[in-house]
Amino acid sequence: MTSLSVKNFLDASKFNRFHTVLLLWGLFTISFEGYDLVVYGTVVPVLSKEWELSPIQAGIIGSYGLFGMMFGSIILSLLADKFGRKPLIIISIIIFSLATTISGFVDNATLFSWCRFLAGIGFGGALPSVISLLTEYIPKSSKNKAITLALCGNQVGGILAPLVGVLFITSFGWRPVLWFSVIPLFIIPFMLKSLPESPQFLIRKGKLDDLERTLRKIDPDYKKQLIETEQEPEMKTEKIPFIGLFQNKLALPTILFCIVYFMGLLMIYGLNTWLPKLMETAGYPLISSLGFAIFLNGGALLGTIIIGILADRRGSKALITGLYILGAVCLALLGIKSNIFFLYLLIAIAGVCTMGNQSLLNAFVSQYYPAHVRSTGVGLANGVGRLGGMVGPTLGGMLLSLKAPIGICFIAFAAPGICAALALLLVRKKHDDPTVIQSEAELTLQ
Repeated sequence: MTSLSVKNFLDASKFNRFHTVLLLWGLFTISFEGYDLVVYGTVVPVLSKEWELSPIQAGIIGSYGLFGMMFGSIILSLLADKFGRKPLIIISIIIFSLATTISGFVDNATLFSWCRFLAGIGFGGALPSVISLLTEYIPKSSKNKAITLALCGNQVGGILAPLVGVLFITSFGWRPVLWFSVIPLFIIPFMLKSLPESPQFLIRKGKLDDLERTLRKIDPDYKKQLIETEQEPEMKTEKIPFIGLFQNKLALPTILFCIVYFMGLLMIYGLNTWLPKLMETAGYPLISSLGFAIFLNGGALLGTIIIGILADRRGSKALITGLYILGAVCLALLGIKSNIFFLYLLIAIAGVCTMGNQSLLNAFVSQYYPAHVRSTGVGLANGVGRLGGMVGPTLGGMLLSLKAPIGICFIAFAAPGICAALALLLVRKKHDDPTVIQSEAELTLQ
């Protein structure tokens, strides 16, 4: 008779149809979140002209969505640890899909800003719960690959938004590009039926029958197994998961992760908001400028898959650090007038080192935290990171208003990459915490 924790049982399982369906739901959710995030950068050149917005005003509107993400990442992640990942994922999708679709019907900047803020709350709630669900269910041998593949949805959405813009903006204007966001609302009934709940959440709530049914889907040969729910005293009495992020030697890593996310998301949202406009200012037509956005996200998409595989083989921390440095160099070089194909190459590499690297960072941070504070930890880092995401669009708007040289604009977006790399170097290697191991429910195989 062998005793294994539920976590170890899931880590040792073979990747099968259950994991594939879960991964596809994660990819679907993050793809439409990515679309709704990037779509503002797609429509902002046309929107600015129609509503006569200054670059600073346009940048502030872009920051409203990220301000909402900050609230969503922290508040909804706390609710996910209390009420479950599944309902929070569904609610988050409804919020950001409805808000983005409605924004395509408004006729002034104030209402549009409120829609972006509400959509941001949904953005912030979806990502941490999706990452946590994948982290708990995906086998250990495939964890990095699966999480980074799901997070490729950011790039899928980032490619889709400018593509839809190219197809519709010239003939139909910017509004249909936002209406496209209604699609997830029609898929939710199918999601409700097949998306599983977190195993650790089911254990804490005593829903062992539900857990057993899920485990049978993972292992068709599953026989009756005894799930013991003994937990450590600290977990039983701990009422606020947030406090756990600053206990058991997690305080310094938590602070450093917040710094890394702040810098990383400053680069990502600054570029996604202003890259088309920056390239248009540099003398490229709008359609070509949207093409740069496609290369940024396309490079990130391909690179994310590759670095996910490398991370499983070589480890994540050194790879993430190196990519931040490489990305900073590429962004700085974008300010130098060069052959357009060389610029496309630099932008594609920058996409790998910013958005692609963020996917790997999410996977790394998710696995760093124990299960009972995982959504809260990822949510806090993403929430603080949204402050950087708010700074990025505003910074770009200020630089354009000041008519700063294009080279200075790109250096401003490159410098945070160096800061992120330095902060990550200070994160200590993860050590298994015996109290955390004891808190996992035990699964006895008969």
